[in-house]
Amino acid sequence: MDQLPNLLLAGISTGSVYALVALGFNVIFKSTGAINFAQGEWVMMGGMVAAAVVAAHVPLGLAVLGSIGVVVAVAMLSERLIVRRLRVQNPLTVTLVMIAVAICSKSLVMMVLGKNPMSLPGFSGDSPIVIGMLRIHPQTLWIILTCALVMGSAHWFFEHTVLGRAMRAVAAQPDAAALCGIEPRMAMALSFGLAAAFGAIAGMVITPLTLTSFDHGTVLGFKGFSAAMLGGLGSLQGALIGGVLLGLLEALAGGYLSSHFKDAVAFVALLATLFYRPSGLFGRHAVERV
Repeated sequence: MDQLPNLLLAGISTGSVYALVALGFNVIFKSTGAINFAQGEWVMMGGMVAAAVVAAHVPLGLAVLGSIGVVVAVAMLSERLIVRRLRVQNPLTVTLVMIAVAICSKSLVMMVLGKNPMSLPGFSGDSPIVIGMLRIHPQTLWIILTCALVMGSAHWFFEHTVLGRAMRAVAAQPDAAALCGIEPRMAMALSFGLAAAFGAIAGMVITPLTLTSFDHGTVLGFKGFSAAMLGGLGSLQGALIGGVLLGLLEALAGGYLSSHFKDAVAFVALLATLFYRPSGLFGRHAVERV
């Protein structure tokens, strides 16, 4: 039982990263109905770009802003030059195209930044904070606080701003929103930019704890997708709960069973969700009128 508090803290920290990745999946799913399998690569790109810029002796704050800008630019260019030019824009087509975008993004990072793993310094150093039985890495607190701030900001944006409400309207009824003067393509472009920003932030806050390389995005993307499915695709609340729950399950499985079972938890959670509750914990069941 002595290790339980540390396992719970580690699970919440890891789950916070999964929640940020799941949030990116949900934003694009709401606007297009498609699954953005490039989300994990955008997470990886955020960490890699920030690490490369810091290695060039640029201050960390500027590196963070620059990394977000680069990833958002890549995502919005992908939407503008590839997704928007599709003759048939249905969810399946966009999903397949985003798989291709993921592969191209991974190859681009490999060619530009190389294959070697890269790291970032801890935002507040690396000396652990000891509180009783707890040994807290300062970056863990950054991850949890960043997740809380991003989730709160996203909720405020979609609930209390004109632009956020317009994006929700396009997601709910695109034809009706267009008749009201809301441009669906603009909402789609913004959803890609927001998803990329969330992914870049997730990549940067996790990199000081774990090295990142060009091939790390696939695993993070899958776990973020599992968290989104667990919480319910399209649900902001579901992204947070699903991510934290998945992180806790992983930490407990790794601590009390074996570290070999840790990565299998996401597969089991995804399969269980698809079998027993396809809409997720907070998702809505689809209703068709005949």
